[in-house]
Amino acid sequence: MERGFDEYKKIIDEHLLDFIPNIDNKSISLYEAMKYSLTAGGKRLRPVLLMAACDFAGGDIREALPYACAVEYIHTYSLIHDDLPAMDNDDLRRGLPTNHKVYGEALAILAGDGLLTTAFEVINKDLMLYFDLPEKMTKRIKAAYEISKGAGCRGMVAGQVSDIEGENNEYSNEMLEYIHLNKTGALIRSAIRAGLYLGNPTSYMLQNFDIYAENLGLAYQIADDILDEVGNPKELGKAIGSDKKKNKNTYTSINGLAAAYNRLDQLTDNAVEAISSYYDNAEFFRELVLKLKNRRK
Repeated sequence: MERGFDEYKKIIDEHLLDFIPNIDNKSISLYEAMKYSLTAGGKRLRPVLLMAACDFAGGDIREALPYACAVEYIHTYSLIHDDLPAMDNDDLRRGLPTNHKVYGEALAILAGDGLLTTAFEVINKDLMLYFDLPEKMTKRIKAAYEISKGAGCRGMVAGQVSDIEGENNEYSNEMLEYIHLNKTGALIRSAIRAGLYLGNPTSYMLQNFDIYAENLGLAYQIADDILDEVGNPKELGKAIGSDKKKNKNTYTSINGLAAAYNRLDQLTDNAVEAISSYYDNAEFFRELVLKLKNRRK
């Protein structure tokens, strides 16, 4: 694969606002609040994975761009809502004041709602371009389904509910991994599957990348748990130790740092093994999971 992470990210950053619909000037504060969180920075991991998966499966990343941006809208909405006082009550996100600290709680909720619904407006608008091309339409319907499933009550939202209900209660590792696989991993898996569907995937490829995505999603969240204990607040763009203050279940709180590092290594190895049959063709995905294991922010 010729493109690197930064190239995909650059494309996404350049076009991230292109798909936001025109908002009446009477409601311009909604657009400003949505734009504030969208353009505050971030790794763009999920949309990059979607575009890279499309590339890998022989698709056209220009056609995948609306879906990649839609995934980032969904992810950003989830961060705005996560930061609210009723949820994680955070003051900083990506080194900047959280949305509700700038625009107030009510507008922050509505900005999140706006981003979520815009994601599906963008997807449906794209679908309408392909009524006369059933093969391309089918690919897009499958991609849209994966994204909606990963974002919803069988994915990210389910994980968020269990995460909140687990505060001040001790969970088992099984329950903790359920939370991680849904709250963090579901949208990562959906982004990869959606990208593959926008190309020409084989059933074998979908199976391999399911295993890759599951291990990547868990590894990513365990790395987050580790960083919340030992990370640098300036590099992270947010305070550390917040999970402990809220008595949240994390891999480190239940198992300790040493076990968390061991599990992170194991999951990373599993992800690499899942795509080993593709050799150098999967170098992007191999490098990415190794880089994420060693991230500092």
